Amino acid sequence: MMPARTSHELVQLLSDIEQRSVARLAVLPELEDARQYWEGLIFSLGEKRLVAPLNEVAEILHFPTDITRVPGTHPWVKGVANVRGSLLPIIDLQLFLGGAAVTTDRRCRVLVIRHQDIFSGLLVKEVMGMRHFSQKNRMDYSPSGAGLFERFVTAAFEHDGECCPVFGMFALTGSTEFQMAAL
Repeated sequence: MMPARTSHELVQLLSDIEQRSVARLAVLPELEDARQYWEGLIFSLGEKRLVAPLNEVAEILHFPTDITRVPGTHPWVKGVANVRGSLLPIIDLQLFLGGAAVTTDRRCRVLVIRHQDIFSGLLVKEVMGMRHFSQKNRMDYSPSGAGLFERFVTAAFEHDGECCPVFGMFALTGSTEFQMAAL
């Protein structure tokens, strides 16, 4: 059991803690430094690496094993899955954008998007992880016309010597084509 301390000793202890805290504060990065980074989620569509704004992806799921196909929908609508009591439409993003269907294996993932009234799961080939991108590595993106995905690209970042286009998930969910899943 610790001996009782006097009020003077407690004030001195608190003063010491404050001085040590202020001294350590000097070695913390400035808030401005933290604002120089942008957070994104790197994923692949076919052979193309893209990055989604981290704040536009609600969660990442493994491909659900039990999906119910919805009649009368485009082929890119894989179906709906029950995810924790909510029906989640699963969209093959690669097929929607004009590519081949994603082969469902252990690497594929579903990126869950919640934006306004849209709640959807986007099936992608693979997720490589979350990255902090320096704003110094941000670049303008010039569409090459090589893919439909470019309509949803706003900028790009250099990553490992490669240009990673920023794919706007919210821009995708706001597009008329995406919202018209019925044939």
